[in-house]
Amino acid sequence: GGQPRNVQPFSDEDASIETMSHCSGFSDPASFTEDGPEVDEEATQEDLEYKLKGFIDLTLDKSAKTRQAALESLKSAFSSKILYEFIMERRMTLTDSIERCIKKGKSDEQCAAAGLACLLCVQMGSGIESEEIFKTLGPVLKKIVCDGTASIQARQACATCLGICCFIVTDDITELYSTMECLENVFTKAYQRDRDTNGVSSTHSTVLHISALLAWTLLLTICPMNEVKKKIEMHLHKLPSLLSCDDLNMRIAAGETLALLFELARETDADFFYEDMELLTEKLRALATDGNKHRAKVDKRKQRSVFRDVLRAVEERDFPTEMVKFGPERMYIDCWVKKQTYDTFKEILGSGMQYHLQSNDFLRNVFELGPPVMLDAATLKTMKISRFERHLYNSAAFKARTKARSKCRDKRADVGEFF
Repeated sequence: GGQPRNVQPFSDEDASIETMSHCSGFSDPASFTEDGPEVDEEATQEDLEYKLKGFIDLTLDKSAKTRQAALESLKSAFSSKILYEFIMERRMTLTDSIERCIKKGKSDEQCAAAGLACLLCVQMGSGIESEEIFKTLGPVLKKIVCDGTASIQARQACATCLGICCFIVTDDITELYSTMECLENVFTKAYQRDRDTNGVSSTHSTVLHISALLAWTLLLTICPMNEVKKKIEMHLHKLPSLLSCDDLNMRIAAGETLALLFELARETDADFFYEDMELLTEKLRALATDGNKHRAKVDKRKQRSVFRDVLRAVEERDFPTEMVKFGPERMYIDCWVKKQTYDTFKEILGSGMQYHLQSNDFLRNVFELGPPVMLDAATLKTMKISRFERHLYNSAAFKARTKARSKCRDKRADVGEFF
């Protein structure tokens, strides 16, 4: 049988080649050793499932640390593997454990449980089973999001979870609007705070406002057009005030939301006109060329990069197309709606995003990728680079970097001697 192994997300380096297989179908990524014989796939899968059952049991442990560690281990497994059949048999047990941890746990445990709830819905996809999960967890998540006494981190995680789970499962339009209203009640406080002269508590709650705004924006992308128009009228004149926020992430979230709103507004009405366009473009241009010395260089670079794209979207209706590679496939992100959706799922899946894009039916439907491309064991093995080849490549790359850096150092030294 296969050797026992820790349940950890695959690394970014391995994701493109070693995670191409579908767990319920052909070979498991761990079934190939380096240039060696195949491992018994069935035994490896059984070993993994045995460990996961243990983690599920530990979510009911008396120790908060043990419960949190178990939740984190399940998150790692759910983000790096497709475990549909395993989860289907235990979805009610998992839902009960998550509900209990969110209700009774402290901040870190609540965050881990909310993250696991997201991944549970991503694994199950949009079906009756996911709807049942959301019916149980939705009210609990809303309660935490609106609870001023709960920790900011827990409310932030629950806001993100609420948006993602609703995006995945909700066919009921009233539930969609109710969830959006809950999130609006949170992030619109940032508008009021911006007008407030006393902003002492502002930084503390900014992370919550950002998460609520991004979750709300995600749900806006699946709203009917008449509702989109209402939301645009309600928020398009208020959002620019958040561009002056001290927090970089809030400025970026507000900027990207504005770009998305303009994109949706122009889809609904080709002749869409925004009255304060000149004032808005001035603000965006200032952020795209910001040179304030009191800001960190990394922050300035990131801000300028984002706001150059936002300014192009608002002024010229243009979007810089990005390409995402996963295995033998390519996906082009060619609009703000697609970017917002991709960024959201990338945030919760992390290094497992490429694997899920290849194998997760729900995500492939969201991005219109069609059915998964199934690769058999022989094809996978031919695509796998041997350890020796990888070593040669890394050595050559290291030498090239060293030479390039040496040249730069020589130039600096020459300049120093000259002066």
